[in-house]
Parts: sequence; C-alpha cells; structure tokens
Amino acid sequence: MDNPTLWLIVAGGLVIAELMTGTFYLLMLSLGAAAAALTAYAGGTLTWQIVTAAFVGGAAVVLWHLKKPISNDALDSNVHLDIGETVTVDAWDAQGHTQVKYRGAQWAAVCTPNAALEPGLHRISEMQGNRLVLEKI
Repeated sequence: MDNPTLWLIVAGGLVIAELMTGTFYLLMLSLGAAAAALTAYAGGTLTWQIVTAAFVGGAAVVLWHLKKPISNDALDSNVHLDIGETVTVDAWDAQGHTQVKYRGAQWAAVCTPNAALEPGLHRISEMQGNRLVLEKI
C-alpha cells in the first residue's frame, strides 16, 4: 500500500472514532491526516507528511477549542432551571447570608457582591452548590 492510501485509512479511522465519541477533536485530527494524504499525493517525503498532519491537525484542534465559548454552569439557566426565579427575603444577617423558602424548602442564600442588603423580592442569579445567589429586583 502506498502512503496516500495509508493516510486516508488513518483519516477514516479517526472519523469512525469521532462518530463513537461525539467530540469534534478527532474530526480535526482526521483533517490533518487528509492533508498528509494530499502531501503524499504531491510527492512529499514521509517527514513532510507527518509534519503536515501534525500542523494541520493541531491547528484545527486549537482553532476548534478557541471557537467554543467558555461556559459557566453556575450562571447557565439551561443547566440550573432555578436561575431567573424570584424569592422573597425577609432579612439579611451581617455577613450577607439569609434563609429563603423556595420550592417548599429552606435554602441558604447570599447576596451578589457589592449589593445593598435589603429585604424584599430578589431574583436568583447564580447557583453555588446548594446555595442561591440573589440580586435585588
């Protein structure tokens, strides 16, 4: 078998592995293997084929990683369905903590940083473990 065929088999194997795992990183590496196959078709040496596969695959992985947005699950209302809901705060203690009744249970809650500790209606802005972070409405 010649080098271009081997590179295309490697690319196909990476695509199959990608379909089993569900990440896009192996697909990016398969692009590198396909680029190495093109280098082999063009008559490049094995060293240039490997360098091409590493460079194209590595660059594609880095670009894909940079394209993905950084997510903070504590602030994501798709992860925590409680974010955006409202609760009533009766009183705050000196440290900025309180207990609120929410969904039929008592929850520990804290106020967002640099906010005034006022009783009244608050919105859940974040979840920190099992503690609610509240902002005044």
